[in-house]
Amino acid sequence: MGRRELSERISFRNNAIGGVDIIMVDIEKANAEAINRINRGEPVLKDVKYRHEIFPELDKKTILHAGPPVKWDIMCGPLKGAIIGAIRFEGLAKTEVEAEQLAASGDITFLPNHDFDTVGPMTGITSYSMPVFVVENTSFGNLAYCMINEGLGKVMRFGANDDSVLERLAWIRDELAPAVKVTVAVMDGINLKVLLAKALAMGDEMHQRNIAGSAMFGREFFPALSKTVTDIAKLQRIIEFVAGNEQWFLNLAMAAGKATMDPVRGIEGSTVVTAMARNGTNFGIRVSGLGDQWFQAPVEQPRGLYFPGYSAEDANPDMGDSTIVETFGLGGMVMAAAPAVTQFIGATSVDEAVRYTREMGEITLGKSPHYVMPAMNFEGAPTGIDIRAVVETGILPIINTGIAHKEPGVGQVGAGLVSPPMKCFEDAVVAFAEKYGF
Repeated sequence: MGRRELSERISFRNNAIGGVDIIMVDIEKANAEAINRINRGEPVLKDVKYRHEIFPELDKKTILHAGPPVKWDIMCGPLKGAIIGAIRFEGLAKTEVEAEQLAASGDITFLPNHDFDTVGPMTGITSYSMPVFVVENTSFGNLAYCMINEGLGKVMRFGANDDSVLERLAWIRDELAPAVKVTVAVMDGINLKVLLAKALAMGDEMHQRNIAGSAMFGREFFPALSKTVTDIAKLQRIIEFVAGNEQWFLNLAMAAGKATMDPVRGIEGSTVVTAMARNGTNFGIRVSGLGDQWFQAPVEQPRGLYFPGYSAEDANPDMGDSTIVETFGLGGMVMAAAPAVTQFIGATSVDEAVRYTREMGEITLGKSPHYVMPAMNFEGAPTGIDIRAVVETGILPIINTGIAHKEPGVGQVGAGLVSPPMKCFEDAVVAFAEKYGF
């Protein structure tokens, strides 16, 4: 089944009371609307709230995680480690042993972040009392959420769960989050679309490289912060934490991506991918015209460079919701705009990065008028991944990713490139054909 065949206007029969309705679906028109909604997206950081404030129906025994749904018995090591840490963080267990027993008992409910307008990097754990960025797509009024970046080193997103990790999370919850909340309110929000566009022009791709985005956020944020936080010691710690974290902006970029892509969900007849996510066991995609159904396959192992002392034998399969960045056209899709990241992720040259970005143009439906690449003569970022094009060309989306150690608590051991399994797209094309009458 080729892309051209699927591109044609098709009809399907819908049983209705009193007869049969014929409903016409114009795929190209649906996809044009999807691209229009992506380009119109205006993600703005509006607030910081705690998960229990946003979703009071989710109790402490409900833990959100990255990727599609997954059960405890097939979770990867880092995800299990992060869940054990979250259980302790929420006061449901005192020791790791008690937390692991509770996690395996069936008393804890595990649900995907994406089911609650949320995303999270790597393990993506979002538990009851954790603070999250609140990003509004002001063009459509929808909200998206992402936890605050923990910093580098030993962190829960890589499965670490010792006392130092929990102490840092408590500081983020009790001191950092309230300060960010008040400051963002004083600033009347922060336009993330503007920061994303500027950072792209300055060499970030917003997945593995967020140096420019983090620096520009600080440039806007710190002057206001100095007026809202009067305790000098607290102010100093916050500034040092944010300024010392080159990946600070990643979580904001992810929330911006989720806020941008959610209005694209549920467009009848659209073949545009609205989410890509992985949980360390499976990779899943969602497609606009197929609602919130996950199309899953076993996740791939990243290929890339490892930090000294580590190798591919230490690596966990790919994980995280951070692929929402590629879904709306950044990350690996614009690798040509971030030459400094190429060697860090194992690409052999800038020419290879350019080739990847060119290939992404073959499986996408449009180019962003807002996110442009100076190194590509100000060409727009390729956006709107089309499941038909992926299957027809055999070209898979390219993803820049961090590589976690397969054992919880060790942390990041490298960075590299990975692609979704082709089966996700093949199954989505079949489901699309079945739904719309082929």
